[in-house]
Amino acid sequence: MSETAYLNGEFLPLDKAQVSVLDRGFIFGDGVYEVIPAYSRRPFRLPEHLARLQHSLDAIRLSNPMTDAEWTRLIHDLIARHAIEDQSVYLQVTRGVARRDHAFPKDSKPTVFMMSGPLVTPSKELVENGVPCITASDFRWLKCDVKSISLLGNCLLRQAAADAGAVEVVLFRDGRLTEASASNVFIIRDGRLLAPPKDHLILPGITYDVVLELAAACGIPIELRAVTEQEVRSADEIWVTSSTKEVLAVTTLDGKTVGSGRPGEVFKAVHQEYQQYKRKVMRHAA
Repeated sequence: MSETAYLNGEFLPLDKAQVSVLDRGFIFGDGVYEVIPAYSRRPFRLPEHLARLQHSLDAIRLSNPMTDAEWTRLIHDLIARHAIEDQSVYLQVTRGVARRDHAFPKDSKPTVFMMSGPLVTPSKELVENGVPCITASDFRWLKCDVKSISLLGNCLLRQAAADAGAVEVVLFRDGRLTEASASNVFIIRDGRLLAPPKDHLILPGITYDVVLELAAACGIPIELRAVTEQEVRSADEIWVTSSTKEVLAVTTLDGKTVGSGRPGEVFKAVHQEYQQYKRKVMRHAA
């Protein structure tokens, strides 16, 4: 089967999907999105993704064009139209087509777009050896809890990491850790798991929640609080997490070794729990 997309009520070949140049997503970046991993054709923590989508829509004052039940049916339908077992489902909702004006149009219809491609998770080598990261100042806007399609800041930061041969760029704002360009960040200090709390400066990651649940189940002490740049740079372990990265250990930061220079023991325990949890959830998924 060829790649199939969904656009405004119709399934069609991805290369045939088109939107107007006056769509506010194209003109202003006026829209939100979600990326949902599907293992063995089963969406992972779909209710949580749909709840985050609703939060983003509410934040930009855009009515949800579908109920959770309708989204669920549509996502499963899109997955079924592709041959691959593990998929990454991308969905996007914009404010729709209207005359170019910064103020919200009164009668535009939201544009709903979805596509699915192969889910590429970290290789065994990356998991076992860890990854390099760099750091940068977090210059993005102050509503990072909204999963906005306006991602130019994230793209510039992610490209800086790519230019440096790094997997991610860890961000600091006013001397405190926020997140990475497309990941949440955790650190381990003296056996304790530290992470910034959910607020307007970080995306409320789905994997962020999974990691906290698994760490608590493993008996790892957790502190959700402001984490200083100095604490990050002197951490025993640093992790980056996302729906596609899952959980990865950072072994160098700005070229300097993190901890022993290898994925740490706490990471290994939580990563193992994550893989077991994922298999368990998928076995019992509807």
